[in-house]
Amino acid sequence: MKYAPQAPPRDSHRVNEQIRLTPIFLIDEDNAQIGETETAEALAMAKERGLDLVEVAANQRPPVCRIMDYGKFKYETKKKAHASKKKQHQVHLKEVRVRPKIAQGDLDVKVRRAKEFLAKGDKVQVTCLFRGREMAHQEVGLDVMRRFVEALADLAKIEREPRLEGRRMNMIVSKAKK
Repeated sequence: MKYAPQAPPRDSHRVNEQIRLTPIFLIDEDNAQIGETETAEALAMAKERGLDLVEVAANQRPPVCRIMDYGKFKYETKKKAHASKKKQHQVHLKEVRVRPKIAQGDLDVKVRRAKEFLAKGDKVQVTCLFRGREMAHQEVGLDVMRRFVEALADLAKIEREPRLEGRRMNMIVSKAKK
């Protein structure tokens, strides 16, 4: 049974003897375009200079190959990927819990904590927990949620309105775009 040759993974390149097609479009180590060249001849040029022949654009006809130090190229590519990943911020959902009978000072502490989360770029889920007979007065919990949002009005917007799920009332706020 014959197997069809598979293309290399997307992030890898064909190097030296892995390049089978001929002719190729050659670019040397100084980025000068040499033009269409036989693969064997280009490979000899690369070996003569102590470098590798790397296929950089496999989908072109003829394929574009470059003479370069493949180890250095892989290292720099990995370093760039790491640097770009380092700059990314993943948004997390942080939770702040309040109660319907919360005192104003305690609410201020919770608001201050939510501001810290929002400043870091995270979303904040505000949860109001009801116990026992507090379920009969859900408007009190809604009022606490409203006061919470008013305290954050300068830097947050409501992403999901307060809604009751069992004995919890949840609302999500995120940083407002300026």
